Amino acid sequence: MKLTLFLTLATTALLHGKSYVLIVVDDLGYMDIGAYNPNTFYETPNVDKLAKSGLKFTDGYAANPVCSPTRFGIQTGRYPTREEATNFFGGNRSGKFAPARVNHRMETEEVTIAEALKEQGYATFYAGKWHLGPTEEFWPENQGYDVNAGGYKAGGPYTGKKYFSPYENPKLSNGPDGEHLPDRLATDTCKFMEANKGKPFFAMLSFYSVHTPLIGRPDLVAKYKKKAAKINGQEFSDEEQVLGNKPRKVRILQKHAVYAAMVEAMDQAVGKVIKKVEELGLEDEVVICFTSDNGGLSTSEGSPTSNLPLRGGKGWIYEGGIREPFIVKWPGVTKAGTTSNEPVMSTDFFPTFVKAAGGKIKGTVDGVDLLPFLKGGELERDALYWHYPHYSNQGGFPSGAIRVGDWKLVERYEDGRVHLYNLKDDIGEKNDLAKGNAEKVKAMRAKLHAWYQDTDAKFLQQKKGQQEKPWRP
Repeated sequence: MKLTLFLTLATTALLHGKSYVLIVVDDLGYMDIGAYNPNTFYETPNVDKLAKSGLKFTDGYAANPVCSPTRFGIQTGRYPTREEATNFFGGNRSGKFAPARVNHRMETEEVTIAEALKEQGYATFYAGKWHLGPTEEFWPENQGYDVNAGGYKAGGPYTGKKYFSPYENPKLSNGPDGEHLPDRLATDTCKFMEANKGKPFFAMLSFYSVHTPLIGRPDLVAKYKKKAAKINGQEFSDEEQVLGNKPRKVRILQKHAVYAAMVEAMDQAVGKVIKKVEELGLEDEVVICFTSDNGGLSTSEGSPTSNLPLRGGKGWIYEGGIREPFIVKWPGVTKAGTTSNEPVMSTDFFPTFVKAAGGKIKGTVDGVDLLPFLKGGELERDALYWHYPHYSNQGGFPSGAIRVGDWKLVERYEDGRVHLYNLKDDIGEKNDLAKGNAEKVKAMRAKLHAWYQDTDAKFLQQKKGQQEKPWRP
């Protein structure tokens, strides 16, 4: 019986989908990649090459402006709002009001992308940052992944020598002294692909880079210090200095040598994985996708990058916090060097991969299967939504947003004020058009509120003893 089941699954996998490599970078900004910003201070030749060999989405989004919720969305294909997974796990900052409750774990009852692909006979692998639960029962090996290289509760490499071995990571053995974490995660990914080259596989490479702590390889730091010395200009804006409840620096010039070193090291690791796919002769069999979990860190914790012309950054519902690099190379489907301005989201990977592999979607999934669109069809989705009922570590305010076509409406949760932007004409969200477009505001707001109800969204709460009540939709 077991042998028959195994043969059935293996046959199903061979008949249907290709293998998948999904690369997610932590805190990488939209403007940090040469393919999206030819004038970037950072050097990313491997990711740029990947973009040229596939399809680059200009309007790709994370499901949330911080990490854990977006990662929840990738794993489940569902909006994190549905399960009160709306802030980074372990985060609970108050402001004028108390934040909404957060369920600081991805429950094992959730069907993950790995579990759905395993049903189709796929080998599954996870490397790097997880940050989806406090104890081992919630970590990758108990959420559908055959192999877990470094994924546990932590949101960053905070133990050992951090980005260098010894890591003191309970799910990653130490390498030679001084081994660099991005390269190690890429190496383990390559080993998994080689071991499973004869059958379909799903490998998720989830870098801890370029998240804090800001630590780079000494050789690359030295390189970028020399490069930075040749650049003149104001590094921080004189405007918007008060963000959240305290003054913050807003970076407007990319010039941070350590951050640049971290970006390039990540890019080199991506190149290592791409090269291994080629060496294994799997170029026609492996789908490679690349994205980030939230926008670049521009308003806090060292403010190492600039997202301009996008407004805001990590922790903000503005485009700088949620618009991400989003690249898809699908052999036999995408054409090299193509670009699309179709809005897409990280929740889309789940249904796209699973359906292409011959699987069926069970339960509620909010993402959309991208494959028909990639083949030249229409994308059946009328809106994208975000819900962040929290005060972010980076100064972002509690808010929600909806995008319909070129229009984006932002709703503030403290008092219910709304802002309306036309992203086609105003990617920097500088011109609030709400007052002159009352009917559009009304329609988009009604749609957003219906989504709140559908997802059972939770909102700000009164603090103990507080008289003033927060706004409610």
